[in-house]
Parts: sequence; C-alpha cells; structure tokens
Amino acid sequence: MSSPRIEVDVSKVRHNTRTIVGRLNARGISVTGVTKAVCGHPIIARAMLDSGVAGLAEARLSNVQRLRKAGVTCPITFIRTPMLSQADDVVRVCEASYNTEMTVIAALAAAAIRQNKVHGVILMVEMGDRREGIMPKDLGDIALQVVNMPGVALKGIGANFACLSGIAPNAANMQTLSALANNVEGQCGPFLQTVSGGNSANLPWALEGNATGRINDLRIGEAILLGSDPISGDQIGGMFRDAFTLVAEVVETDVNSVRPSLSFADAKLAKLCLVPNPGDTTRRILAIGHQDTDILGLSMPDGNVLIGATSDHIVIGTKHATLRVGSEMRFQMKYSALMRAMAAPDVEIKLLHDGATRHRRGIQGTGGHLGLV
Repeated sequence: MSSPRIEVDVSKVRHNTRTIVGRLNARGISVTGVTKAVCGHPIIARAMLDSGVAGLAEARLSNVQRLRKAGVTCPITFIRTPMLSQADDVVRVCEASYNTEMTVIAALAAAAIRQNKVHGVILMVEMGDRREGIMPKDLGDIALQVVNMPGVALKGIGANFACLSGIAPNAANMQTLSALANNVEGQCGPFLQTVSGGNSANLPWALEGNATGRINDLRIGEAILLGSDPISGDQIGGMFRDAFTLVAEVVETDVNSVRPSLSFADAKLAKLCLVPNPGDTTRRILAIGHQDTDILGLSMPDGNVLIGATSDHIVIGTKHATLRVGSEMRFQMKYSALMRAMAAPDVEIKLLHDGATRHRRGIQGTGGHLGLV
C-alpha cells in the first residue's frame, strides 16, 4: 500500500453524520453537509447524504463539478461569495449561493436569466466574525433589492462564527439573527426558507437546550468529519475522532541520536539548535512535509515528539525502536491538516468500509426542501 495516504473509515463518517443529524433534527434544525475539507469527494458526500443531511455545501467550483460529474444531484449551495468571473458556472451547478455584494448578485441574476433559471440567494450577515457579511442595518434594503430582481430569489439569511475572529456563537447572537429574519420578512414580504445560524461551532449552543428561534439550518463539516468541537477541540460525545487517519512512511533512522558537528558560514546560526537532543529518544525522518499537510495540525502518537519539518519531511523523536525504514506512522489530524492533506496531489485517499454508500441507489438527499445554507 502506497504512502503517504489518508485512510477514510466511511462507516465512521456515516455514524457521525447520523448522530449530528438526529440531535439537530430533534431541535428543529436541518444539517447541510460541508464537503470542502474533503475536496468534494463523492463517496464521502454520499455517506453524508445517506445519513440524513438535507443537502451539501461547497466553497470551490472544482469540487462542485467533481460532485456533479459523479452523479450527485442533491441541492448544493456555494458558501463562498462567488467571484464575478464565476457567475455563469455557479448558476449552472449550484441551486443557491451565499452573497454579500449587489454587483455579484446582479451578475448571478443575469446568468440565471440566460440559463432560464432562478438562482437562490442567501444573504450573509456580519455578526462579529468579520470574515464577510452585510451589516445588519443594511440587510433589509439589500434584501428588498434582491426580491425585486428577476433571475434570483431571496431564500434566506445566514451568519458565520469562529472562523476569522474566533467569535463563538451564543444565545444572544442567535436571537439577533432570528429577529433579523423577522424584520426582513416584514420589510420584503417573502417567507425566508432558511435561516442558517452558522457552522460546527454552533453545536454547543444548539444542543444545550437554548431556544432555537428562527434558526433552522447549520452548515456542518468539521464535526461530521472529525467528531470534535472546533472551538474547544474536545471530542463530541458519541462521535468518532478517527474517521480520517494520515499514514506516512519512515525513510531514515538515526538509531544513535548522534548530534552532528556543524560548521556555519554565519556565526549567528551556530546559536540555533537545529537538531535538539531528545534524551533517550531516537530520530526518524518521514516522507511527508509542509507541502502535504499542516504539520502543526497533526497529533503525535504516544511516545513521539515533533522535532521539525521541511517541505518534504517530518523529523520526529521516538521511543519506539521498532520504527525502521519502511515502517509507517499513523497520525490523527485537525481540520487544517485534513484540508491540506486531502488537497495534496501526492497523498493517496484510501476508502475503508464504504460498501453501504457504494451501492446506494439514490444520491438525492433526504430533505423535503432545498438544502440552502
């Protein structure tokens, strides 16, 4: 088996999805599965759909096109504000998109008219994360412009938390978003089909018994894939954290942990400890590096310590004498490491326990409404 590789236990992805969907549906909240961290991998997307998500959400057109080419026909929402140059393609392959700019919305409307479609628009509201969003005071006026624009339909509003500024969602945030939904409907008329409260960071709020108000959708990726709370990093009860495992091969050993005698052209470099002395551990070099993943997003197995990394290698200190050249090490990943490793061209994806999704008849999603987020 080749390495480096990611081993994906699809059965654990299904379990995590069913767990999240069941808990949130009981609170009146649907789940939109976010597949951007797995580059729109069709089998992983099907595992989410088989397990109850209402639709999918993506941030890259190439990922959406990959899903469509694989036969995925469920609603897909584009969750990154579209570029003007993408308007035609976004309308072609996505039922809806998040938006903050009227110039972009006008381009989507024109593209939809050319394609004899109506494209759904979800307006993103700025509520503290400072990544993107319309200021609340301007939301009603912009919503009214969308309602009066042929080619697009106002389908909902949404907010984002804990991405750029680390602002965690809370009951007050969600009450404000619910009130904004009511205000938009009062000003513009149409019922908002979707009020999307945020992402995996919203799970503590959603599952602690708070009043959900108008919030009826969450966009969930990290919690499904990694079984963890993005803010605390803690495991979510009843969820698997090891659905994805990164495997790398040992290519060099240093059994004696010899500290080399180095000569530096620059005297300042002599003060740097390039090769730490790890005591009773020995060094191993693995064939994976910064070009393949976020090294700091890897969890070192017990008995191992990260010494450093380059573009192509990780250097570790280990107490495991059995790690020889050709041996493999297995790492659990944080979201940043998973996202980069899944996109790395030299990292193979190995699917495990995927039979239940491989033979599914339909790929339609289970939601009775468009899974807009």
